[in-house]
Amino acid sequence: MSDKLIEILLVEDNPADVRLAQETLKDYKLQNLLHVVTDGEASLAFLRREGAFANTPVPDMVLLDLGLPKLDGMEVLGRIRQDPNLKDMPVVILTASQMDHRLLDIYDVSQECFILKPLTLERYLDAILCFPQIGLSIVKIANA
Repeated sequence: MSDKLIEILLVEDNPADVRLAQETLKDYKLQNLLHVVTDGEASLAFLRREGAFANTPVPDMVLLDLGLPKLDGMEVLGRIRQDPNLKDMPVVILTASQMDHRLLDIYDVSQECFILKPLTLERYLDAILCFPQIGLSIVKIANA
């Protein structure tokens, strides 16, 4: 088993949801580093390692809220999928509405994983585990 920490970028502007993510990952004893940015522009700068984020690690996955300031989550997701260096990045969508889920289907991103808010431990784990390369690592770490 690898001792590598799982790098997660959480893109969320709601402090309560950020706290829940932090507590969920800590309580489940997942070995991870959770990086948090609160708007769409910062998320892209982080992923592209630009400006203040030049020395940040490349995350193993992104937890992306759709309702963000500056650039909304749909725009961020579109830019991730159009960027040749980011297009294969695992993204979990955080959404407060079933309607958002239907919109994502229309935009042909149904291969993504979704967490419907309000957030719970089970919803986080289900979504994270939908990415085999990350999910298997998390299961191994959690069972260690």
